[in-house]
Amino acid sequence: MKVSYVLVYRRLLLVVFTLLFLLPLPIILGTKEAECAYTLFVVAMFWLTEALPLSVTALLPGLMFPLFGIMPSKEVASAYFKDFHLLLIGVICLATSIEKWNLHKRIALRMVMTVGVNPAWLTLGFMSSTAFLSMWLSNTSTAAMVMPIVEAVAQQIINAEAEVEATQMTYFSGSTNLGLETDESVNGHETNERKEKTKPVAGYRNEAGKISGKMELEKNSGTGNKYRTKKDHMMCKLMCLCIAYSSTIGGLTTITGTSTNLIFAEHFNIFKEMFQCDKTGTAKQKACAEVIKQEYQKLGPIRYQEIVTLVLFIVMAVLWFSRDPGFVPGWSALFSQYPGFATDSTVALLVGLLFFLIPAKRLTKTTPTGETVAFDYSPLITWKEFQSFMPWDIAILVGGGFALADGCEESGLSKWIGNKLSPLGSLPVWLIILISSLFVTSLTEVASNPATITLLLPILAPLAEAIHVNPLYILLPSTLCTSFAFLLPVANPPNAIVFSYGHLTVIDMVKAGLGVNVLGVAVVMLGLFVWMVPMFDLHTYPSWAPTIANETLP
Repeated sequence: MKVSYVLVYRRLLLVVFTLLFLLPLPIILGTKEAECAYTLFVVAMFWLTEALPLSVTALLPGLMFPLFGIMPSKEVASAYFKDFHLLLIGVICLATSIEKWNLHKRIALRMVMTVGVNPAWLTLGFMSSTAFLSMWLSNTSTAAMVMPIVEAVAQQIINAEAEVEATQMTYFSGSTNLGLETDESVNGHETNERKEKTKPVAGYRNEAGKISGKMELEKNSGTGNKYRTKKDHMMCKLMCLCIAYSSTIGGLTTITGTSTNLIFAEHFNIFKEMFQCDKTGTAKQKACAEVIKQEYQKLGPIRYQEIVTLVLFIVMAVLWFSRDPGFVPGWSALFSQYPGFATDSTVALLVGLLFFLIPAKRLTKTTPTGETVAFDYSPLITWKEFQSFMPWDIAILVGGGFALADGCEESGLSKWIGNKLSPLGSLPVWLIILISSLFVTSLTEVASNPATITLLLPILAPLAEAIHVNPLYILLPSTLCTSFAFLLPVANPPNAIVFSYGHLTVIDMVKAGLGVNVLGVAVVMLGLFVWMVPMFDLHTYPSWAPTIANETLP
């Protein structure tokens, strides 16, 4: 009985235990750094265990920082609404119109018809296009733009496979014992929730009934009501993680691809079954492809509302790309007297407001004489529709990450951690690079990427000078590893956007992200010695570095 009570109240007990277990940290040490570390550990523990809802945990810095005297309440509150949130609002306006007018379904069906229903090829296509876009657009913008299409593709494949399986079971059993019902109208909008129900025939038992029962059991016990089978759930997880990772990795390849690369430049002025690459396709895949084709034909010709939404979608992407491409002056140069004022969020808000302004259809009424007259128009989206799509929980979640990063900087915790790197100078150079890369990768999970690189560059550069090593030897891999924030939804905005679709849990992201982090560091280390060293002549101490003499290192 006592054990059952512990299980029932395990989340409450975990919260109390965590708070009490870590309490000696601020009480005994009593420094601002220790108090901030206490808050950091508590928030990290609650995020990992989900003892509290993620968004509720994200509010803890707003409570604890003022009580510890780390930051005033007004300053903490301002961290919860940043430039990212304006960008999110504009992008959600686009996503609302795309889903309202079924443009995402049209794009998804067309893509599946072109590439095929094999998740491996679809995932490869999505990863390649996302990484390419992320080279020129911000990681956040890319993830927010691609995810609605990815979600629609995944749901169309699941729907098609369900219909094919239902048809096959009906054929083999000789009777209709499995019905597939799709609920596509909730509050006037299409949803992605499907309800799979079995309809047994009285007095009739067969293998099809056993299969359908097994599927129902697996759905209820293993993957939840959103998925028919575990394979469907894993496919959704795969696509979500790939978008999060490719949007981040793509940004590493160009100076303008991510903010950490820009800061660096300014500072120096899974699943074996899914990856079967058989393009011929099985009979089931061919049947699914036929269902996809039929669904696309049901959409009919493209409508005016879809065309306008698609045009605004392209306009937003072009404005994002042309704002400041890097290799040529962008349109932001027109506002040279206000450098850095216009950002991606400016573009997102401009286009987002147009969705509330551009007419979608006329509203008519019948007069007493029986005449039909127009009295108003309906825009592409309404505020009520926007509210139903806006992920306010994710906005708070990311805001909590910003507040935590600000608190680490204000309390001096970030500086304290950075200063602990000073003794690294006595170690071999390759080990210094490995330790600094792993440390940066860990720190960037709880602190913002720009804050991490801004804090550590001034620390690592003097360290390189002190041991007479080319600063680029240490700073290049550290800069790249700053973007390896794959573990938590709050680690970077693309993770949060992907997490908001509900296919992933925090533990899913930690399990997958840990391996990607380690692999990323290994690739950077390999690229450093194989490619970067000869390209940038990193064995030679540069003339621009402040030191006593220039010489070639052994």
